[in-house]
Amino acid sequence: MPILNRVAEMQDEIAGWRRHLHTIPEILYETHKTSAFIAERLREFGCDEVATGIGRTGVVGLIKGRLGDGPTVGLRADMDALPLSEITGKPWASTHPNAMHACGHDGHSAMLLGAAKYLAETRNFRGAVAVIFQPAEEGGAGGKAMVDDGMMERFGIERVFGMHNMPGLPVGSFAIRPGAMMAATAEFDITVKGRGGHAAQPHQTIDPIVTAAAMITALQTIAARSTDPIESVVVSVTRISAGDAYNIIPESAHFAGTIRTLKNEVAENAFKRMRAICEGVAAAHGATVEVSIDVNYPVTFNHAADTEFATGVAQGIAGEPHVVTNVAPVMGGEDFSYMLEARPGAFIFMGNGQTANLHNPAYDFNDEAIPHGVSYWVKLAETSLAA
Repeated sequence: MPILNRVAEMQDEIAGWRRHLHTIPEILYETHKTSAFIAERLREFGCDEVATGIGRTGVVGLIKGRLGDGPTVGLRADMDALPLSEITGKPWASTHPNAMHACGHDGHSAMLLGAAKYLAETRNFRGAVAVIFQPAEEGGAGGKAMVDDGMMERFGIERVFGMHNMPGLPVGSFAIRPGAMMAATAEFDITVKGRGGHAAQPHQTIDPIVTAAAMITALQTIAARSTDPIESVVVSVTRISAGDAYNIIPESAHFAGTIRTLKNEVAENAFKRMRAICEGVAAAHGATVEVSIDVNYPVTFNHAADTEFATGVAQGIAGEPHVVTNVAPVMGGEDFSYMLEARPGAFIFMGNGQTANLHNPAYDFNDEAIPHGVSYWVKLAETSLAA
């Protein structure tokens, strides 16, 4: 079950869609041009239903098989871009300021469009395939919005599958694992309040910058000393701000960042320790502190039976040696997790080759990966819905 001949013939057309989408990157739920382009293509393909505005700007195309009644399987791609300025210099580079497809969502959407065109032409399955195009994966929880909008019930989706490109993994390869595939995420904001004053008289102040610095250092003990070394936890401070002048100790300091874990109990411990550390350090310095923790995406958890099924399909496309079946979990977050909480399914990585990494301004999706991804989608649908 290697790459499908018809899919190989479609590669240039699909790459053209991908490059067009790359020129018009849109952030979070503002995927109006992208959604309209996708919906127009789905209508051209002859999908039985094309629904827009699901989860605000999401699109779903329903394709019914010709082999009789049966269940509906969902295939999902993300559509949104990142707030970055592109430096690739490619002819199809972003035309939108401070926006680019630096995570390959243009490739994901184009590959799913290719699969939709093939499946609408052949319909060699029973039941139906729902092709899901989701906005706001990059921090906006678009997956949750589509689930909350009743997508699963409306289209009768019984199983759902997702896919993401992975730089460094060879083109034509796949990687998957059962269980926790990607991390749960949370964001924190911490404000330290002290007493400002003259920088030449620090003894008359309560310095919030020194206090915040002590907190940031101490927070690293959450991973180093408060969590079982066998477990996975990341506590990263990614923003810090305080003061406006060289000679003034400010009244307050603020810093923020992210917590990533693979288990709920590890996350709860991290939250508890963060509050205790910040409050203790603040008290030691005579300052006060406000800690806000916003729990974000849950763990992307692959269901065992569906992972085994997806693995078999990938092996049929790539060959068994080119499918990693127990890839290490990734501590990045992914809101396909909400769809996997709503329905059984699995999430898989596909190779993007030796490209720049994700979320890098030099990144570009590798069009050579297109036939592999489209063939995977097609065979996943046809095998899942075999008569």
